[in-house]
Amino acid sequence: MESFTFEIAGLVSRVQPLFESTREYCKPYLSDKEPEFFVSVSREDLVFQQMLLEREAVEEGIKVRKFKDPFLERATIQRRIADQLIYRNTLLLHGSTVSVDGSAYLFTAPCGTGKSTHTRLWRELFGQRAIMVNDDKPFLQITPFGVLAYGSPWSGKHGLDTNVCVPLKGICLLHRGRENSINRIETQRAIGTLRHQAHTPVDNALLHKSFSLVDRLAEIVPLWEMHCNMEPDAAMVSYSAMSCDDI
Repeated sequence: MESFTFEIAGLVSRVQPLFESTREYCKPYLSDKEPEFFVSVSREDLVFQQMLLEREAVEEGIKVRKFKDPFLERATIQRRIADQLIYRNTLLLHGSTVSVDGSAYLFTAPCGTGKSTHTRLWRELFGQRAIMVNDDKPFLQITPFGVLAYGSPWSGKHGLDTNVCVPLKGICLLHRGRENSINRIETQRAIGTLRHQAHTPVDNALLHKSFSLVDRLAEIVPLWEMHCNMEPDAAMVSYSAMSCDDI
């Protein structure tokens, strides 16, 4: 299978895939730059990735699934890219991230809570002012000037992502509720959830560095907690709070 080069969060990687569909999956991120990192995938890697996903399902208390090989290849590449980017102060964080007027907002929660539904309400509310950065696994780069949110091809079942880099203005822990309410929260109330939602490296030393990045992220970016009913006005409630410059 022909190799290809793509760029994720500033990291240019050369990939030797097993399946042609992997290149197509990564098409919006293809690059002609000189690669800095190399990834090849073997059949043994697919078996290992399936084992990791089964272990994760058991830990989360969800149904264990047998994934198809092309999916396992994409997941393997994602894991290796995410590991490498940790060395560049960049985290993969499970969440749905939308940008409005050049600022990004990330909503994180367990699967099935309604992250994608909430950011869909933002897109319906703001129309062309809104850009979907990534609906499942954005990358967050911590810099001396703030945090940047990057799109990636690993964007969940809806495939909603854009190859963009946008300053991150807020992170919101989302919950279902009968009424819409949103409040700022302290770092310590959010850190456990953020660590759980961040990419988990297999290597213990890298895991420790990942947790340190999560801690830095939580200190830099405003943190919010929202209970929402998924009605259209939920988007305006969250945006009105999270977009305020004077908070």
